[in-house]
Amino acid sequence: MRSRIVPLALALVGSLALASCAGAAPGKPASTETGDGHGEIAGAVELAEPALGLTSVAADGAVRHLDLLDESVTDLGSTAPPVGMTTDGRYLFVETADGVQIVDSGVWTWDHVDHFHYYRAEPRLLGTVEGEGPVTVATTNSSTTGGTGLFFAGSGESVLLDTEALSKGEIVERFRDDDGGLVVPVGSFALVARGDEVAVRSADGAPTGESAACVDPRGTITTRVGAVVGCGDGALLATAATGGVAIERIPYPQGTTAPRAEAFANREGRPTVAALAGDSAVWLLDTRAREWTLLTAPAPLAAVTAVDDADGHVLALAKDGRMLVLEAATGAQLAATEPLVADSLSTGAAPVLIADQQRAYLSAPSEHRMFEIDFADGARLARTFETASAPAFVAETGR
Repeated sequence: MRSRIVPLALALVGSLALASCAGAAPGKPASTETGDGHGEIAGAVELAEPALGLTSVAADGAVRHLDLLDESVTDLGSTAPPVGMTTDGRYLFVETADGVQIVDSGVWTWDHVDHFHYYRAEPRLLGTVEGEGPVTVATTNSSTTGGTGLFFAGSGESVLLDTEALSKGEIVERFRDDDGGLVVPVGSFALVARGDEVAVRSADGAPTGESAACVDPRGTITTRVGAVVGCGDGALLATAATGGVAIERIPYPQGTTAPRAEAFANREGRPTVAALAGDSAVWLLDTRAREWTLLTAPAPLAAVTAVDDADGHVLALAKDGRMLVLEAATGAQLAATEPLVADSLSTGAAPVLIADQQRAYLSAPSEHRMFEIDFADGARLARTFETASAPAFVAETGR
């Protein structure tokens, strides 16, 4: 079946419903007023299914949201020119020369462990957290409770934001430490990594006295199990415990000489995460089993993420522009696309690879496109979205 090419440009009237070559697009999910406190926010409506979208930030700061259900596009405003971006599935934390500008996409999922609640509210730009980058942002699986951590490497400042306040349109700093390090929220506490130690702080920044060794901490992600901090010899896994935080060490397998993991990615909330081990191998960290697996890559890689589904799919972006589907148990290549982002990779435009339960999304800044790929169906190209400007950074929102 021929892929659909959909313009990701905004008409002056505000949004544009886009036609599809493959028939009528499905309608928006039915909605009701929010109910019994399951992640609800005043003014939001609860939906029957997630309102998934691709929210992008162009090189000039223009923020646009593509609704993946009806393929309409909305202009959300603009930030300063971005140099990086992190997301938790609702908010976009856009790194700029002045700090981090926060965009609320207005769509999110609330995880109730055995079921989910889905919401839509008005999208908005919330403001700026000042600091000198580069910045590392650490989020949790909740966009309405807990904290969000920011570490500004340039100024050395650690900041813990109140995520519940963000959900109400306010930027509230729980603490700011001028001599800090990587800050990672865990329940009502936070880890602050400085030097070769990770220390536990209360929500107001006060030390609790708990700490763990971590040589050269780099990279963090929150899974369904807990918060991960990458260390030179493996990782720390931090989970909320009665009155504090429990920290476990997950060392690399003995005798392993592969490069360490420095940046983790996965389908949001799943236990297993992936990271590059140089460009010729992939680390998988199963936070539920507390174990690492090293996979040999079938080609030099630029990015990797773990789907962590029943079939154990791992998605990788090869340096020649192809998206590869790998088997988690062996690293064997199951399928691959044609080169989709070769121009972007050759010019250093940094495509973004995103995994969800059923689809992968790959941004192509130099090609001015974004791709939807059915990774379980032989890496079939399901849809292609053409963009009016280069999507410098892209997030899947509503998750």
